Amino acid sequence: MIIVSYNVWDVLGGFAPTFYFGINLMDKQLLTAKINEIAAKVTDKHNLELVRAEVVGSVKNPILRIFIDKPKGISHEDCAAISFGISAILDKSDFISPDYMLEVSSPGLERELYSLKDFEKFVGNLAKVKTKTAINGQKNFSGRIKAIDGAEVIFSDKTNGEVRFNYESVAKANLEIDIEEEFKRNGKGTTENEK
Repeated sequence: MIIVSYNVWDVLGGFAPTFYFGINLMDKQLLTAKINEIAAKVTDKHNLELVRAEVVGSVKNPILRIFIDKPKGISHEDCAAISFGISAILDKSDFISPDYMLEVSSPGLERELYSLKDFEKFVGNLAKVKTKTAINGQKNFSGRIKAIDGAEVIFSDKTNGEVRFNYESVAKANLEIDIEEEFKRNGKGTTENEK
C-alpha cells in the first residue's frame, strides 16, 4: 500500500509529496481481537490470568495495554516475560504498525470488573457498580458483591441493602479496597470498630 499525501507546500505552489510505504493496518476492533488472542496464548504459557487487553490511541501509533494477574499478585518479572513474549510475536507480524507501544501491568487493587466471571471471582469483596438504567431510582451502588445467581448479581448496597441486577445492565464496576480487612490481614493496628 502506498499513500501519497500533500502538505502545505502544495498550497504555496511547490510539490512535496509524502510517501508512506505502509503495511495493511487493521481497524481497532480487529486489532484488539488479535492482540487478545496473542496475549491469551502468552499468558497461558506463563500460567498467568489475562484480565484484559485493550488498544488505545491511533491505528498508526497504537498503545497496547495488557493487564495480567495471578492469585498472589504479579511481579516485575511476570510483566517482563509477558512483554517479551508478546513483542516477539508482534515484531514478526505485518498487521500492526511498528510504532506500537506495549504496556503490561497488573489491573491494580481497585481493578475493573469486566465480566460476570469477574463478579463471581470476587464474591464477598467491596465494589462500586454503576448501572445503565436506574434500579429503584439509583444507578450508583457501593457495597459488597454478595452472590451470583445465573446472570444476576446480588449486591449488598451500603444505602439500600440488597439489590439484584442483571450483569448486562452494568455500565462499569470496580473493586474497592477494604481498609479494615487490610489492617486485620497485615496486623497493622486496630480499626474504629475494634476499639
